[in-house]
Amino acid sequence: MRRADLAQVSQIEARIFPFPWTYGNFADSLAAGYDGWVFESLEAPGTLLGYAIVMWLPDEVHLLNLSVDAAVQGRGLGADMLDWLMSDACARGARSMLLEVRPSNTPALRLYERKGFMRVGLRRRYYPAHDGAREDAIVMIRRLERQGAARG
Repeated sequence: MRRADLAQVSQIEARIFPFPWTYGNFADSLAAGYDGWVFESLEAPGTLLGYAIVMWLPDEVHLLNLSVDAAVQGRGLGADMLDWLMSDACARGARSMLLEVRPSNTPALRLYERKGFMRVGLRRRYYPAHDGAREDAIVMIRRLERQGAARG
């Protein structure tokens, strides 16, 4: 992900989430040195289908954002992106991947469980919700192994 991608990334984000990251959130993530990835259409280069933001810790990665444009959701792209991210992180020395997910985001929760992520905690009132309320976050982790990290 480059700064030039941020307008398109933040437009996709605004379409798919009721409480989206802002352009500034993405820009700050890149400025902080987090890995930013965009996944483009092979048929239409330059058309973003999804993106991810990953923060590196000493031997672990924290998946901060994994999103697929609404027009292509339900086709397995999120699973493919996650497989690639896990494989890349493992190849670069990460031993595990950590993430938070809204309990109300059933498709994402099912994806992470299918890919071997285990629930390890709960962050109370982590996400903004409607009418000023807050939603908890389920904390999940998956160990990454040198062989088969991207299988699932």
